[in-house]
Amino acid sequence: MFFILFVLQDTDKLDQILDAWQKAGVSGVTILPSIGIVKMKEKRALQEDFPIIPTLEDLVESPQNHSRSLFSIVQTQEIVDAVYKATIDIVGLLTNPNSGIFVVLPVLSAYGIERSSTKN
Repeated sequence: MFFILFVLQDTDKLDQILDAWQKAGVSGVTILPSIGIVKMKEKRALQEDFPIIPTLEDLVESPQNHSRSLFSIVQTQEIVDAVYKATIDIVGLLTNPNSGIFVVLPVLSAYGIERSSTKN
């Protein structure tokens, strides 16, 4: 099994990404609002409004959210490859500035996940 984490910068592409991931074999995705430290530091108002270490609630309430963090667990390397290809087909090469960050980690154990939901 593999854990996929993708930080999507252009939230207008979220629906496209989710559709493409489903077609690639992903059966479930968790989506969290997120903001990086660089974006926070760029916004003077955010520096004054946010605590030094913001909570998720602080980020959700902010109109300044510029990204979404998507994560999922998939069963095979083939699905990982299909998800990555689908992602770059939509957002472009991740070497381009502000395109996103895609991370894949091996999963040694996972609990609370039905086996059938990770086979796709």
